[in-house]
This record gives sequence, C-alpha cells and structure tokens, in this order.
Amino acid sequence: MHSNSVIELNRSAYQNNLQFIKNTFGDKVIFSSVVKGNAYGHGIAQFVLMAFQCGVNHFSVFDVQEAKEIKKTLQDQVTILVMGLVQDDEMEWVIQNNIEFFVFDKNRLSQAVKIAKKLALKAVIHIEVETGMNRTGFDINEVNEVIAIVKKQINQLNFKGLCTHYAGAESISNHDRVSNQIKNFEGIYQQFCQNDLIPEIRHTACSAASIMFPETRMDLIRVGIIQYGLWPSPEVFITYLHSQKNIIDPLQRVISWKSKIMSIKAVHTGDFIGYGTSFMAKRMTKIATVPIGYSHGYSRSLSNQGRVLIHGQRCVVIGSVNMNMMTVDVTDIDLAKQNDEVVLIGIQKELSITVASFSDFSDQLNYELLTRISTAIPRKIIE
Repeated sequence: MHSNSVIELNRSAYQNNLQFIKNTFGDKVIFSSVVKGNAYGHGIAQFVLMAFQCGVNHFSVFDVQEAKEIKKTLQDQVTILVMGLVQDDEMEWVIQNNIEFFVFDKNRLSQAVKIAKKLALKAVIHIEVETGMNRTGFDINEVNEVIAIVKKQINQLNFKGLCTHYAGAESISNHDRVSNQIKNFEGIYQQFCQNDLIPEIRHTACSAASIMFPETRMDLIRVGIIQYGLWPSPEVFITYLHSQKNIIDPLQRVISWKSKIMSIKAVHTGDFIGYGTSFMAKRMTKIATVPIGYSHGYSRSLSNQGRVLIHGQRCVVIGSVNMNMMTVDVTDIDLAKQNDEVVLIGIQKELSITVASFSDFSDQLNYELLTRISTAIPRKIIE
C-alpha cells in the first residue's frame, strides 16, 4: 500500500444514494450494485463491505477475479453475477460457488453444461442476447438453437436471466438506436416464452437506461455510476431534473482523494518548473510538491491545468505531472507548509473538487478517471 494518499468512502453519502435508488425504482426491482473496475476506483473489497452493511445483497462484476474478491470479503452472503469474462479453467470454481454468469456464445454454453454435469450441479446462467450493441450476445439467428440446447440440458442449467446491454443510453443522440434495442429484446423474450423457457428475471438497464428509458427497468437494474454519486452524463442529469419539482442534485459523491504537501520551496521569476519548459514562473513563486503522479492515476493531461484544494483555496497544478509527483502553485497561501492536507477530489472548507470538474480538465470520462486511480492507494470508510 502507498502512504502518499488515501481514498475515503463516505458511508452516509452512499446511504443517501441508495435511498434515491429505492425511491426512484421502487422495492420490486432488484438492485444489483455494479462494482467492476475496482468498484469504479472506490476499492472493491472496502466498497462491497460498506454496501453490504447498508443492505445491498446483489453485486455485478466483469470477471471471475472480481467475483473472487467479493467472495473473499462477503463469503456466501450475497449474489454475485459475472457479466463478462469467465475463462474455461475458471468455470468449475464459478459453478461450485454458485456464481451467476452471462452466457453469450455457444462455447461458453457448452462449457457450462460440461462442467455442471461433472460436478452434478446446476450452472446459474443469464443468457445475453444481441439487440443492437454489437459487442457480446447471441444473435437473433442463434436464438432457436440456444433455446433447443437449454431445453435439452435443463437438468444442468438454471435459466436465471435473459439480458442485453444498450448502446449509449446516456445520450439523446442514441434514442432511436436504444428504442430499437428495447423492441428487439421484447421480441426475443417472447420467443423464449413461446418455447416454454421463461427466465426468472429480465434485466437490461444500466444507470443511464434506467433513468432515460423507464421501461427498461424490468426485474433488475444493473446500477454502477449513480450509486457512487455521479451521473452517466449531463443529459441523464437534465432528464432527471425535468421530471422533478425541485431542481437539485439528489446524489452525493461517495469518494474523496486526499494527500499531503511533501515539500515547499521558492522559485525565482523566469525559472522553469519541473521537466522541460512547459511552465515558467512569471513572478517569485512558492511551490508545493505533492507525492501524486500519473502512476497513481492523476493524469499527465492535468499538467498546468489541474486543480487541488489547500487551506480551503483552489491551487493550480503547474509544470508537468510526473510519474510520482506534481507541483502546485501556493504563492498566495502564506500558511502553506509541509504535511498540510491536499484535496484532489472532495471538499475542503467551502470549496470542492468534483470528479466532473476533475475529468473536465483532463478530458477523461468520469468512469475512466475513477477506474485509473491506483489500487495500491489505501481506501477507508468514513461516516
């Protein structure tokens, strides 16, 4: 673990977001907490423990390694759904541990049947169908064959879910494409039902789709970014606000990222700061060096434009962001000294650095920015 900074997870903020999810989607829809990408940078082990303590009992991940992290933390107390990668040599562990998983090609389907027979257990599968995303999922012309296989091997398969994923529900420009996907999914669902294969649950909605297309909520919603207190896009936020009387953001950011000043020094007018010549001091400048760089997830594209908070004031990152360090202009903060708190994401006194503003400066998606935060930075839960 690095000692250069800390990620804080705010439990009360998360509880607020869970209440928003409950109020918006109701009690009948299963809430699956999406924790792929190290729980969107929040730290999967710490985050799922906090979420479980707040009442969450269903988690969706990308691969088996993430499933194992949850299993190690919460044992058999929750449902785990793998939406992406399951290697052939991982299938046995998945079925033995009652891990649910997407099936989107015939090789995986046959492997699930083979291992389930070997173990004398049922593989709990969610059949993913292609509706227009053109990424993973059975094509419409494969559905009849899939139905035949599932019916024949029903003793080895628990047909838990039928699912798909939408192509860009966060943007109004994709409205027609997503609308067609919804129609395609309904047609495929009817095809399964007409063959006496009715899944226990249907699920298609991510955070964006669940807000932009309420009809996609169905039996389960796979919610990632919203639970962390962020919106998938400004369009989704605006769509939500238009449906409300009070124009306020109901979400609270769960994550804060904090470091400390490592050293302070003076730089003379006309001298360059850091590598190269990207920043020249135009006055006597006091700089603070902070032990955070691009190896920790603070993008090099934030050189000469990133912002941090020190003593309740916004300070500009000057010079190039290095692998392990960056320099900040603290000329106008007389009290700045070694070991003072530096807020990279979060609140200090009356000001805040949001993930959105952070990502605006670096031209990164908030998803991308969060998942790039180093896993070696310690995470802790605060109240």
